[in-house]
Amino acid sequence: MTATTIDILGVTSAMYVETTGARGIRSAVALDEYRRTFRAGHAPDGVDLGPVRPVRADDDDGTVKFLLRHADGLETESVIIPGRGSAGRDRRTLCVSSQVGCAMGCGFCETAQMGLMKNLTPAEIVGQWFAARFALDAVIDNIVFMGMGEPLDNVDAVLAAIRVLTDRNGPAIAPSRITVSTVGRDAGIRRLGAALREDRLGRVQLAVSVNAPNDDIRASIMPINRATPMAALMNAMLDWAADRRARVLVEYVCIPGVNDADAHADELCRYLRPLDCTVNVIPYNPRRDSPWPAPDDADVARFVDRIAGHGQAVRRRRTHGRAAMAACGQLGNPAIRRRRFVALGTDGDPG
Repeated sequence: MTATTIDILGVTSAMYVETTGARGIRSAVALDEYRRTFRAGHAPDGVDLGPVRPVRADDDDGTVKFLLRHADGLETESVIIPGRGSAGRDRRTLCVSSQVGCAMGCGFCETAQMGLMKNLTPAEIVGQWFAARFALDAVIDNIVFMGMGEPLDNVDAVLAAIRVLTDRNGPAIAPSRITVSTVGRDAGIRRLGAALREDRLGRVQLAVSVNAPNDDIRASIMPINRATPMAALMNAMLDWAADRRARVLVEYVCIPGVNDADAHADELCRYLRPLDCTVNVIPYNPRRDSPWPAPDDADVARFVDRIAGHGQAVRRRRTHGRAAMAACGQLGNPAIRRRRFVALGTDGDPG
């Protein structure tokens, strides 16, 4: 690695000090360069930050969607979501992408219609934080891997990005403020958990897209269920929760006429009974050419109340950015679809 090819956004401070030290740069100088990059947006000469050219798309609620064009011409979308913390302080959550497109094929998701085009590098993932912080001047409190792509199909890059994002000399995001969302690969959940534990990042949160009360419905909207049926998924979630003594966030996209009946809520609660979890009910945000409409607020409220009636912890996610196609399940610039896509190998890597 030479001075002109170090991508500082993709390495931890320890890695940067080691690499530059091999070329005679004192550790104190290298550490100062690293800190200035992540705290002031000033990168040292000769370090390629890559293109960070955001395109703003403000929604009425303050949500900002931005697009980054990478060196290969492919693009990712990311979203800055406003909110309030438990103490009433304004907070911003950054929804980051881990891939361009996605191979999972979930029927309710805009990104899935693109197919998988490429895995992002650690620097391209962290670059989304850099763009939000220094190009859009947004102080980011939370990171959620809920943008384009399936994080566990690019788990090595996601783990490397988390190490950078939590680096105390870098962005210094607390691990507990980072959430990785997955469609539910059981082997991937276990691999992620083991790696985070080894890196002492065990407080990173897990969110799992369950989205159905039984295998038949889940398989009809999420092809992953054929590889990881709900019983296997439950075992993986139980192991994660037991290992960390932490709740799992169960995501449930509420789709009219598909999974939103009272009987579905009852069956979901029976399925979740062994697991310490919170259900996050997400009103469906129609993708382009969607076969389903958005649900009525009253129907979503009824579904949430039905779950709560079982004593199950539940909350309703507020919809952010629907008007800008920035809401959950809506990311995926149609122009990107015209690019070449790649197949996913059996090990989760593009083949």
